[in-house]
Amino acid sequence: MRIGSLIVQDKPICLAPMEDVTDTSFRVMAKRLGADIVYTEFTSSEAVIREIPKALRKITFTEEERPIGIQLFGGVEDSMEGAARKAAELCPDLIDINCGCWVKNHVMRGSGAALLKDLSQFEKIVRSTVRATHLPVTVKTRLGWDEKSIVILDVARMLEQAGAKALTLHCRTRNQAHRGSADWSWLEKVKKMIRIPLIGNGDVTDPQDVKQMLETGCDGVMIGRGAISNPWIFHQAKHYLRTGELLPEPTLKERVELCIEHFKLAVDRKGVREAVIPFRKHYAGYFKGIPYVSQLRADLMKLEECDTVINRLYQFLEQNEPLSLALKE
Repeated sequence: MRIGSLIVQDKPICLAPMEDVTDTSFRVMAKRLGADIVYTEFTSSEAVIREIPKALRKITFTEEERPIGIQLFGGVEDSMEGAARKAAELCPDLIDINCGCWVKNHVMRGSGAALLKDLSQFEKIVRSTVRATHLPVTVKTRLGWDEKSIVILDVARMLEQAGAKALTLHCRTRNQAHRGSADWSWLEKVKKMIRIPLIGNGDVTDPQDVKQMLETGCDGVMIGRGAISNPWIFHQAKHYLRTGELLPEPTLKERVELCIEHFKLAVDRKGVREAVIPFRKHYAGYFKGIPYVSQLRADLMKLEECDTVINRLYQFLEQNEPLSLALKE
């Protein structure tokens, strides 16, 4: 598949940008598990042009993560243009514009999904970002503000004309947030309207969902919350698409070892103090459905030292080795 000058895997499976989730360590793990494209956490254009350290850290990445997109958001053309220039200096593979965030604080400032209520400003934001860089510029958005104002067909046409090189569509409205079901029927409608690649997003939680979404005619699939609850989904989906067979669930040993690998990456990147507590959000995904895990999670929520976390994980594995073998069979 071609996104402007960038050539990627046909029918790519991508990791969605998620605030406070898709930091470098999570992106690296996703790549190791088969993600074709990853994206930084969405980052304020205003913070980038002001060179706020936290914002600049959010858009840095490692070579292992390529191809990678830096995702920016904002409602002011000059700020988006300036932020795109600064982001391009880091040499990502593409710049992605977040035009779908539903969170009230961002919407009230005219960014994210607020642009779905002002398509003229939406177009200005895209054109200014395209103008700022030689890199491919892509857009992630939603169907519309609410069910009475679904404007995605107009948006898709406008984006292609404004110079966007791909569109990612989260198949919900802004008012839905994460509620209700994503309406994948819009993917087929949008695909007929544009020539640029269309990537589907929303309610993809297992390999069968990936296959079903691709059958709508979209060019790729983006996975968000489904990757938090199941980091293996990229590898599993690719295997299923290739063979038609579902892989067995990861064993307890595989879960513990991958969790520790991810944890060490987070510590190496951020330091113990900045990594240990934020990492707690990942334990539920790594040990989803494992019996007797409640005490482990309760203990991990209290630990604040790197070695004690790792030792507790290995202890749980040793204590439940029969379970690990049973899961493998």
